[in-house]
Amino acid sequence: MTWDDRACLGSCRRSERSTLQAKKRSRSYPRVRVRGYGGGVVSQAGGVLLVETVRRIGLDTALSAALEPWRKPRAVHDPGKVLLDLALAVALGGDCLADVAVLRAEPALFGPVASDPTDSRLVDALAAAGPRALAAVRRARAEVRERVWTLAGDTAPNTGGEVVVDIDGVLVLAHSEKQDATATWKKTFGHHPLVAFVDHGRQGSGEPVAAMLRPGNAGSNTAADHIATARLALAQLPKQHRRGRGTLVRTDSGGGTHEFLNWLTKRGRWLSYSVGMVITEAIHQAVLLMPASAWTPAIEPDGSVRDGAWVAELAGDVLKGWPKGMRLIARKERPHPGAQLRITDADGMRITCFATSTTGTAIAALELRHRQRARAEDRIRAARDTGLRNLPLHDAAQNQIWLEVVQLALDLLAWMPMLALNGPARRWEPKRLRLRLFSTAGRLVTTGGHRWLRLARHWPWTQVITTAFERLQALPLPG
Repeated sequence: MTWDDRACLGSCRRSERSTLQAKKRSRSYPRVRVRGYGGGVVSQAGGVLLVETVRRIGLDTALSAALEPWRKPRAVHDPGKVLLDLALAVALGGDCLADVAVLRAEPALFGPVASDPTDSRLVDALAAAGPRALAAVRRARAEVRERVWTLAGDTAPNTGGEVVVDIDGVLVLAHSEKQDATATWKKTFGHHPLVAFVDHGRQGSGEPVAAMLRPGNAGSNTAADHIATARLALAQLPKQHRRGRGTLVRTDSGGGTHEFLNWLTKRGRWLSYSVGMVITEAIHQAVLLMPASAWTPAIEPDGSVRDGAWVAELAGDVLKGWPKGMRLIARKERPHPGAQLRITDADGMRITCFATSTTGTAIAALELRHRQRARAEDRIRAARDTGLRNLPLHDAAQNQIWLEVVQLALDLLAWMPMLALNGPARRWEPKRLRLRLFSTAGRLVTTGGHRWLRLARHWPWTQVITTAFERLQALPLPG
C-alpha cells in the first residue's frame, strides 16, 4: 500500500468516526412521542403544599369573611376564594390576572376557579371601594399571621421576644402609560413603592407586612411615607409587638429624618430603631477628628473580625436636635476594587453612618445588626420574582389591590417553609421552590374511597414534598 493509499484510508476512517460522533451527539436526549389525551395527570402538583397551608392556617375562611360585603347575591364564586386564587397563581409564578388559568386547569387540586372577567370585576370592585377593601384584606392577613406565628413555635420570627421590620423602597418599571407612572430618580419610568418585611433571620426568609404604592418621582426620604408604611407594618404584627423596645425598625438613610425618628420614639410607642444616616458636613468632620484608638474592628456573623472595617461611636454636637438617647455610629471600610469614593469618604475609606436607640450592646454588634438589613434586598428580589416585576393594571387603585395580591403570595411562600420545611430548604427563594417543589407533576388516583396524589419516585425532591405535607397535616385545623 502506497503512502497515498494509507492517507486516503486514514481520512476515510476519520470521516466515519466523525459521523458516528455526530450521531451520538444528536441522540443526547431521548426521542419521545407526544399525545394530548392523557388522564389523571396533575401539573403543578407541588402546589398542594400551598393549598394545605391555606387550609391549616385558615386563610381561606378569613378572606371569605373579610370580603363578604363584596359578594353579590346569588354569586357563584366567593370573593375571598377569587382573591386567594390570584395569590396562588402569583405564588406559582404568574405575573398577571390571566395567569390564574394555571389553577383553572387543575380543578381537582385547586377547586373551581372563577373566569377572567369575574376576576377583573372583583379587582375593579375592590379598587373602587378603596381604603375599606384594603383594610378588610389587611385585617384578615394580620389575624392569620398571628395564628401562623403561634403554630410555628420556635421557628416564628418573634422567637426571643424581638421582631425586626425592614422598610425599603423599590423601583417598579412601567413599559406603558399607567396612572402615577413617572420618571424615577434612576432615570427610569415607573412607580416607587415603599415595602416592609419582617426578617426571619439567617435560618429563614422574610414575610411582607406593608406595601404602599407611590408615584415614580416619590422621594426616598419622605418622612410621611415612612410613617404611613410603618403604621401598616405594625398593624400586621401581633398586638404585643406593635409598640415597645421589642420591635426594631430598620431602614437605609431614607429613614434618617427627624420626623420619622420622633414618630418612632414618641411616648407610648417607644420603638427601637436602626436607621442609616446621610453623612453631613458635621458628621464628616467628627469622623475626621476621631483618634485611631476610638475605632473598633467590625465583626462577621460568626464573631470573627471583618477584614478592613472599623466602627466608632460619635458624640457631641452631631447629636443635637435628635431624639434623646440616640446613638450615632460611624463605619469605615476599605472600598471594594473598582469602587468610586465619594466626597464624604476620608483617607481612602468608605464612610457610612447609622443611628440606633439600642443601649447596652457593643457597637460592633450593633453595626453587624444594621448591616444585616441588606437581607431586605433579598426579600425585594423575591418580590420581583413574585408579581412585582411590573404592575399589570392601569389605575393606581387597581395596582394597589395587585400589591395586596403579591403580599398574599409572598406570605404563603414564607409561611409554608416556616411551618413545613427545615434545613436549607427553608431558605429557598421562590424561584427554587417553584423549580424543585411546585412544578412537580403527579397522578391522582382514587382507591379505598380516598384520592391520592402520587408523585414520581425518581424526582429528587419528592421526599421533601411528602415530608412537608405530613408536617402540615399534623397541624390543627382552625377552630
